[in-house]
Amino acid sequence: MSQDVVTRFAPSPTGYLHIGGARTALFNWLYARGRGGKFLLRIEDTDRARSTQAATDAILKGLSWLGLDHDGEVVSQAARADRHAEVAREMLAAGHAFKCFSTQEEIEAFRETARAEGHSTLFRSPWRDADPATHPDAPYVIRLKAPQEGETVIPDAVQGNVKIGNDQLDDMILLRSDGTPVYMLAVVVDDHDMGVTHVIRGDDHLNNAARQMQIYLAMGWPVPVYAHIPLIHGPDGKKLSKRHGAVGLEEYQVMGYPSAGMRNYLARLGWSHCDDEVFSDEDAKAWFDLDGIGRSPARLDFKKLDNISGQQIARAEDAALLHEIDAFLEAAEKNPLTERQRDGLARAMYCLKDRAKTLLELLEKAHFVLAEPYPVPDEKAQKALDPVSQGILSELTPQLHNASWSRDALEAVATAVAEAHGLKFGKLAGPLRAALAGRTTCPSVFDMMLVLGRDETIARLERAASGES
Repeated sequence: MSQDVVTRFAPSPTGYLHIGGARTALFNWLYARGRGGKFLLRIEDTDRARSTQAATDAILKGLSWLGLDHDGEVVSQAARADRHAEVAREMLAAGHAFKCFSTQEEIEAFRETARAEGHSTLFRSPWRDADPATHPDAPYVIRLKAPQEGETVIPDAVQGNVKIGNDQLDDMILLRSDGTPVYMLAVVVDDHDMGVTHVIRGDDHLNNAARQMQIYLAMGWPVPVYAHIPLIHGPDGKKLSKRHGAVGLEEYQVMGYPSAGMRNYLARLGWSHCDDEVFSDEDAKAWFDLDGIGRSPARLDFKKLDNISGQQIARAEDAALLHEIDAFLEAAEKNPLTERQRDGLARAMYCLKDRAKTLLELLEKAHFVLAEPYPVPDEKAQKALDPVSQGILSELTPQLHNASWSRDALEAVATAVAEAHGLKFGKLAGPLRAALAGRTTCPSVFDMMLVLGRDETIARLERAASGES
C-alpha cells in the first residue's frame, strides 16, 4: 500500500510573502492535492527577534488570496522547542551527538589558525571523542556527530543525485548552550512528526539537505523525497529583487492580477506540461509532477503574466470575478462598489472581461457603469463633443425613443443618422463614446447602450448634446 503524500510550506514570518515563496507553496499544494494528499502549513518562527505577527498574518492572507488551502492547524515551530530539544538529547544518549565545551574564542582561534595554514575552517571540536570523565562543569552545546569520510548522496527529484563530500560537513550544533534548539534540527523534527513525505523547496536549501539527512539517519527515521526547485530570476537573468518590480505576492493583488491568473502563471514559472500555457486548477492538479520542473532558474516575464491573466479573466465566471474585484478594491484601499455599481458591472461583464489583462484594466473599461451619478468627459472625450457632433447627437436621440433595443436595431438607427450627414458610422462612434462613457477607450457603443438601457442612454446623449458637463 502506497504512502499518502504529505507536503508542507514552511515560511519564516520576517517579512512579506515573496513571489518565490508563493510559487513554492503552490508547487507543494498542487503535488498534494493532485494525489489526494495533505498540504500542511508551518510557520518557522524560531528567530524570535525577527519574527512578527504582522508577517505571519501577511503570509496567511497571501496564501488565502492565492487560493491555497491547507490541512489542519497552522504549526508554530517555536512552540515545539521542547520536542526539538528532546530529540537532541536522544541523539546524545545514542552516541550520535556529543557535548562540546569549546568557547567562542577557542572556535575563532581554531579558524584563524586554519586560515593561516590554508586548511578548511570547518570547526573540528576536540570534544567529539572525549571521555565523559574529562567533561568540565561548564556550559556546553550539543553537536551532531557527522560522518567525516565518504560522501552523502541526496536523491533529488529535480536535481538528480547530488553528492556532497562528508569532509565538507561540520559537526553542526543541535542545541545551544542555553538549551534552545537550532533551526536545522527543528526542521527535521517537525517534518518527521508532521509525516511530511515530500520536501519541495528552493534550491538554496540544497546544502542543508545533506546536513539534515544526518539527523534522519541517526534517528532511524525515513528520509523524505527531496525536490529542490531553482530560484526565480528577473528578466535580465539576475536574482530577483525589487529593481525588477514587484517581489511580494500582495503587490500583485494590488496591481489587479486575479488569483487564477497568478496560480496559472506561477505554475508555469519553472514547470511545464507539453505546450500548455493556460489551464484550470483541476488540470494543474492532474498534470503537476516533479519531473516537469526544470533545473534552470525561471525568469519573471510580465508580458506572459499579463497574457495569462487576461485569458483567465476572460474564462472566469462573472460572479467569481465580482468577488475577486471586491477583494482587489479592499487590498488596494479603494472604495467598495455601491449596489448600483455592482449591478451595472454584473450586466456589463460580458463586454468587459474579454479584453482586460488585469482587474484594474477591467474597472477602467467599466467606467461607463461605475461613474456616479454619470461620467464626466475627460479632455480627449470633450474634444470629440464639438458643436457639429452635438448637433448629430441631438438628431439621433429622438429616434432612439422608439427603436427596438437590440444591437441590430440600434446599429441601423445610428448608421442611418451618420449617413444622412454624409458620414460613416466610425465618425459618429467617437462622440457617442464620449457621451456615454466620458472616455474614448471603452467597450463598443452598442454594448454600452444595451448595458445602460434606453432611459440612461438617452439621458446621457441629451446631456452631451446640450453641452452639459
